[in-house]
Amino acid sequence: MCLRLLPSLLVSSIEREMPLGERGGWESSESMYCGVETDFSDDVPSLLSFHISTGGFDYVLAPLMNPSYRPSLVEANGSSDTQALPVSGSDLVLAPSQWSSHVVGKVSSWIDLDSEDEVLRMDSETTLKQEIAWATHLSLQACLLPTPKGTSCANYARCVNQILQGLGNLQLWLRVPLVKSDGDSMDATSEGLNDSWELWNSFRLLCEHDSKLSVALDVMSNLPSESSLGRWMGESVRAAIISTDSFLTNARGYPCLSKRHQKLIAGFFDHAVQVVVSGKLVHNLQRASDSNAEGTQRHPLRSYLDYVAYLFQKMEPLPEQERIELGYRDFLQAPLQPLMDNLEAQTYETFERDSIKYIQYQRAVAKALVDRVPDEKASELTTVLMVVGAGRGPLVRASLQAAEETDRKLKVYAVEKNPNAVVTLHNLVKMEGWEDMVTIISCDMRFWTAPEKADILVSELLGSFGDNELSPECLDGAQRFLKPDGISIPSSYTSFIQPVTASKLYNDVKAHKDLAHFETPYVVKLHSVARLAPSQPVFTFAHPNFSTKANNQRYKKLRFNLPSDAGSALDSLAILIPSCIKMSILGSSLQQKHQTCSAALSPMHNTNGRSYWVGL
Repeated sequence: MCLRLLPSLLVSSIEREMPLGERGGWESSESMYCGVETDFSDDVPSLLSFHISTGGFDYVLAPLMNPSYRPSLVEANGSSDTQALPVSGSDLVLAPSQWSSHVVGKVSSWIDLDSEDEVLRMDSETTLKQEIAWATHLSLQACLLPTPKGTSCANYARCVNQILQGLGNLQLWLRVPLVKSDGDSMDATSEGLNDSWELWNSFRLLCEHDSKLSVALDVMSNLPSESSLGRWMGESVRAAIISTDSFLTNARGYPCLSKRHQKLIAGFFDHAVQVVVSGKLVHNLQRASDSNAEGTQRHPLRSYLDYVAYLFQKMEPLPEQERIELGYRDFLQAPLQPLMDNLEAQTYETFERDSIKYIQYQRAVAKALVDRVPDEKASELTTVLMVVGAGRGPLVRASLQAAEETDRKLKVYAVEKNPNAVVTLHNLVKMEGWEDMVTIISCDMRFWTAPEKADILVSELLGSFGDNELSPECLDGAQRFLKPDGISIPSSYTSFIQPVTASKLYNDVKAHKDLAHFETPYVVKLHSVARLAPSQPVFTFAHPNFSTKANNQRYKKLRFNLPSDAGSALDSLAILIPSCIKMSILGSSLQQKHQTCSAALSPMHNTNGRSYWVGL
């Protein structure tokens, strides 16, 4: 869950500024919000008034219980049945919508459920359950769990997992310091912790990858390597807590972040991670201009908030294509089977939005026509082109535009098995006046008998993996339409495989609670993923293939090596298989890679090795 805070419902004196959401040309759904970590206060309305109205923050990350509270001390006094819990004020001081909008709860930091001190351990478990129950009662959206005190967190995770089983809409964020021991990247606060990812991974495994458990990263002044940081982009990170100690000072005396920190925060923004400012004022910026029109003092952390807002505002808006694909990000889709099923108009429309693909096809057909027919015979020879799997006609249009561009004569056969798409084809041909150039064949290409041989055979049957729509089998059968020296576009295509870790996708597959879905290939617009190693080619299919020994049954075994400074990862949770299409015509070649538009997801086993094998 990405915390999307609602407009303020506090008293009218509180005016929301929403500094991170003031970006022109951006939709409100793309706005980001910034919180502030506070100390315990039993006057929540005043706390919110100071940090939201005066400070301009969007929400507070505040303790729910008085830090001095210990259940054992209350029991020792014999007043456990009559004394109310020392919480941060009655639920009546704010409406439920106000609690939900402006408060993220923070569980007491002293709790240690794996302590050898039995009293402390019992107090910790009791307090944890009490505070989570109180957060649920307040209708909070999220609650921050303290960092485990040591590398062993089995009892802590057991208790949290027990809580998660009965939890409703409340999300739990486990606070984890962003550290990994690789030379100079150790931080003073991370003593004894070699790799915080290992801590997070152990905890969430013990909690069975529960989707209501996420991570809040404490961003330190020193950062691990780029490879190590990249792992977190595939995790369910919901908040980045930046201490004021992590900020540098610019030439004007204002807080700023290092280039590496800026890049990290930009990556968090791109993955809808909330930012929380923590700590005391480090930069002395109290000046005469720091008072507002009413004469009240400027919030001491406002300069840090302004800088975070600046980082967000300078990000480039999403391209139009990315906006179109937003709804497909990290969403599991079963691959289409157009040979078996007739596609719908909406599906065709989605395909046809890929303008780059059809520009590439047009360029390939143009090169084929020029190579096929010399200039001096352009007015005499007519090239026969067959589009097998014509759909609603984008390849027909691209081919005719290529003929017009090269001033070549063209005769087109548009073969399509979907009777609904054939209706659209007939209307398109009539509307464009192509009756003399285009012949529409309503038939499955596998059963059609062509009246003549083709010079060029054009298709787009690749699917998401290069072969899942039976392109090799279909084109091997359709090559009977081609002349011996005919050209197939595409002439070859290669699938690639890449190991990635993707927590959300893993949880989505796991939710089905069966092995079959773990063995199912999916189409995904990958976004929140960590790419663990470079992609490698898998299978290549070439057309036409007149070999009598042609066989499309393939097997390949590949080895992947992770960067030495990356640390451990949940290797091969997902496999990315983009297609590389090669449209080669007599020595000329055009290549098109789709590395972000489609992917195959096939969750696999967990390993902590530096390298591993994948068999396909």
